[in-house]
Amino acid sequence: MCDYSLQNVASRPAAVGDKLVTHSFGTGTRGFASPECPETAVCLLPGTEIAFPQGISITHRGFFGWPRRSVRYATAIFRQVNKDSPGTHHDAVEFPDGHTVLLTSLPEGQLATVLQLPAQPSTSAEAAEQRRAAYIG
Repeated sequence: MCDYSLQNVASRPAAVGDKLVTHSFGTGTRGFASPECPETAVCLLPGTEIAFPQGISITHRGFFGWPRRSVRYATAIFRQVNKDSPGTHHDAVEFPDGHTVLLTSLPEGQLATVLQLPAQPSTSAEAAEQRRAAYIG
């Protein structure tokens, strides 16, 4: 899925092995794109596992600009948050310790690789569980 502010940007679904880069689409948010086609957003399903071969940096707006800090993890799970608030960012990454950061907080140019897509549900109960697990208040 892609964040609300990317709805008017060309997009495609992610596939296992995709090389991605965080990109500012000029809509007030960052998202993933292919390095070869940066104008097309690559949309991930909640539960997609991604790796960051050069580590993960996070930017936070502060009094003195946009300082960066590094995170000690090299992998994360794509999540959707704040889904009950239509005008806020929803795309996020969850680290192995459970900490979640909005995707738009990753600096532009952050490299990532899609490791694994979420399993497709085979029953309605599994589908309901995936919808529940994809939602993080």
